[in-house]
Amino acid sequence: MTAAVMENISWDPALSKLLNSLEEHKTDIPSCTDEEFGFLNDLLRSKELNALVNVHNKILANVQDEKFAPVLSNSMDIDIEVLDMLASKTHISEECKELFHLLQRPHIQGLLCTHDAVAQKDYYPRLSEIPSEVDEDEETVKIVQLVKSDEPLSGDGVEPIVGATIKLCEVTGKIVIARVMHGGAADRSGLIHVGDEVVEVNGISVEGKTPNCVLKILQNSEGTITFKIIPADNKGGMRESKVRMRAHFSYRAAEDPHIPCKEAGLDFNKGDVLHIVTQDDAYWWQARREGDRNMRAGLIPSRPLQERRIILERQQKDKTQDDDNLKNDDFDREEIPTYEEVAKLYPRPGLYRPVVLIGPPGVGRNELKRRLMATDPDKYKTPVPYTSRSPRPGEEDGKEYHFCAREKMDEDIETGKFIEYGEYKGNFYGTKADTVISLVNAGFIAILNPHYQALKMLRSPQLKPYIIYIKPPRFEILKETRNEARARSTFDETNSRGFTDDEFQEILHNAARIEFLYSHLFDEVIVNADLPIALEQLVSAIHRVESEPLWVPASWVQ
Repeated sequence: MTAAVMENISWDPALSKLLNSLEEHKTDIPSCTDEEFGFLNDLLRSKELNALVNVHNKILANVQDEKFAPVLSNSMDIDIEVLDMLASKTHISEECKELFHLLQRPHIQGLLCTHDAVAQKDYYPRLSEIPSEVDEDEETVKIVQLVKSDEPLSGDGVEPIVGATIKLCEVTGKIVIARVMHGGAADRSGLIHVGDEVVEVNGISVEGKTPNCVLKILQNSEGTITFKIIPADNKGGMRESKVRMRAHFSYRAAEDPHIPCKEAGLDFNKGDVLHIVTQDDAYWWQARREGDRNMRAGLIPSRPLQERRIILERQQKDKTQDDDNLKNDDFDREEIPTYEEVAKLYPRPGLYRPVVLIGPPGVGRNELKRRLMATDPDKYKTPVPYTSRSPRPGEEDGKEYHFCAREKMDEDIETGKFIEYGEYKGNFYGTKADTVISLVNAGFIAILNPHYQALKMLRSPQLKPYIIYIKPPRFEILKETRNEARARSTFDETNSRGFTDDEFQEILHNAARIEFLYSHLFDEVIVNADLPIALEQLVSAIHRVESEPLWVPASWVQ
C-alpha cells in the first residue's frame, strides 16, 4: 500500500536525498528520539511538502521567462476595488450578487494574495548566506544593467533616472544607494539594494565624485545604464505592506526643502487615502495614492517627521497668535493629526451606522435634523436623552426624556456611559451610548447633533459613527439666507428675533474653531448655504453610508 502511494508522488530529488541521508545517519544522532525521527520522516515524505517544493522550483525555473511575468502585483487591491463597485449593485442582478460573494471567499482571496507574493518575488528563502572562501582583501563586485526611464535616481532631487536615490556615505566617502523606490526599475530588477556601493557607471569610476556628479553621468547616458556595484552586507528584499492611511494634512513635495528627492515625492491632499508601501525609513515613507495604477511608490514624510513639524509650527504660532479662541493650546497635546490607519467597513444590512451632525450653534443643524427625520420617521430616530430634573406635567419617562436621579447620572458619567452631558439651570442632561446602540440594533438610523466636544466619546469602535460637519457659508450668504428665511436667533432664549451681525460673526468664529480642532475627524462636509440643497446632500450622504464600503479607523474592523 505504501509503495503504491509513493509511486504516484513526484518526489523532489533534494528531499529524497535529505530523507536518505537522514535514514543513513540516524544512529549517528544520539539526541534524536524515535518520535522526532518519525516526525521528520513523515514530513519529508508528505505529498503536501513535495508539492510545495515542486511549485517553488517551477517558479524559480521560469522566473526569467517573459511569458510568466505578472501584469500587476496588486491583484488583491483590485479585488477590493471590484468589491467596492459591486457593493451598491448586488440588487441589480443575481450575477453581481454571486460575484460579490465569490470575491469575498477566503480561498479566492488567498489565491490572489499568493499571486501578489509571487509577482513581488516574495518567495525566496531568507536564510543566512554561506561565507565564500575569498581573500580578506577581495570584495564581491556585481554588474547590473538597467534601462533608463522616467523614474528618480537622485542625490539632491535633480534628475529622474532608475527608481532609486543615492548619497555620499559620511563614514567611507563612497557613493551608496540610499533608497530603492518600491515598484521602480531598480526594485523590479531585484539587483540593487539599500547600502550597495556604486563603483562605476557606464565604465566611469565614481570614486571621489559627489552625488551630483554621478547624476550628470546618468543624465548624459542613453538606453541601458551599467552599474558596477559592491553589494551591501544587508540584502533583505522589500516587502510591500498592506497598510492604508488617511492623510490629515496636504503635502506638496516641490515645496518641501528637506525631501531628499523632490522628483521622488508623492503629492496628496488632506483626506486622501494612501497605501503605505514601506515604513523602513525613519523620516521618509514610501506610498501610493489608493487606487493609483502607477506601480512606483513616492516619498512622503513619516508620521514622526510630520508630528515634529506640526509641533514646531504650533510653537511658532503660539508666539504670534492673537485670537484666544484659536490658540494652539486648544489642541490636546497628545493629538497631533498626521496619518490615521484605515480599512474598508462594508455596510451591514439592518445595522446602520449612526449619523452625527457637528457644527456651530446657529448653523442650522437642528432644522436639518428635523426635516431629515420628517422625510421618513420610521427610518430615522434620535436617542432619548437622560435628565436629572423631575418630569413636567404630561411628560412620560422614556419618551421626552429618561428621568434619572442626579446621583445615578453622576455615577454613570464617571464610568463613561454618557457620550455627552452638560448642566443647565442646576439639572444634568445627557445621552448614553446604550441608547444609540439600541436604536442601531433595532434597525434604525440614529441621528445625533451633539456638541463638538463629544466627538472623542462618539468616535469609537463601539458606535462607528459617520460624522458630517455642517459648515456655514461666508458672512454675506449666511446673513442673506437667514434673513430671507426669517430664521430666529439661537442666541436668544425667547427665540423671538432674528440674528444680529455680531451673532453671524460668532457663528463663523465658532465654525473656524471647530474646524481648527476637529476637521481631521470629519467624514464629510456640507455647507448649509441653502437648506433644501443641504438636506438633499445629507440624504445622499446617508445613502452612501447605507450602501457603500467606506474608509474607517482600522481598529473598527479588527
